[in-house]
Amino acid sequence: MWNPFSRVIEEKSKCRVHVDDSQAWYRIGEYLRRHISEMQSACDVGPGLIVLCIGTDRSTGDCLGPLTGSLLDQGCTPGIDIMGTLNEPVHATNLKDAIAEIEMLDRRPLVIAVDACLGRSENVGYINVCRGPLKPGTGVNKVLPEVGDMHITGIVNVGGYMEYLVLQNTRLSLVMRMATSIAKAIQYAAGLDRPSIQIEGMQEKTSPLLARRESAVADGTPPSTAGPRL
Repeated sequence: MWNPFSRVIEEKSKCRVHVDDSQAWYRIGEYLRRHISEMQSACDVGPGLIVLCIGTDRSTGDCLGPLTGSLLDQGCTPGIDIMGTLNEPVHATNLKDAIAEIEMLDRRPLVIAVDACLGRSENVGYINVCRGPLKPGTGVNKVLPEVGDMHITGIVNVGGYMEYLVLQNTRLSLVMRMATSIAKAIQYAAGLDRPSIQIEGMQEKTSPLLARRESAVADGTPPSTAGPRL
């Protein structure tokens, strides 16, 4: 259901939040935490998570995945295995090798794929979380294997024309903010109630309501859902 105040859409199979929503990482994290629990109970999977971050550090727009992976790697979140960072990206050339490595595991955990994508101008800045596999490369007309039990995509720029040039001219600020929200959401979904990820030089504005909610979550008490008094 569309909520004009939070700029978030959530259905059974997907969640859509704008990066400028002050509660973006919390909303995404709550969705991930709930659906990861459901899928782990329903499927024969191993413990923990694999976060497969797809993209390249050679393109500003396409570095959303590797930047997210690097933030999670620096955060040292227990129970999460990271594949794809700025130093060791997973991209079109080696994606099949990464998938083969995952398939070799005796009892693999759930896989969450993270990637950048292009879309309509009014959708730029939205982060989409969906159940089901990611279809990487569709924004630049590449045919690549599907991957993931769930996937997270960030709409970093406008698609439809000269996609490679558009990705090269994407604002790094937007990509960094999206990567930070996604990484914090994954940390939260993995059980870390107060995610510690923060890019140096970028201060995040947190609303008083979210601050109270974070405090309540950390203390183990149900956060209040009451909105501001009109």
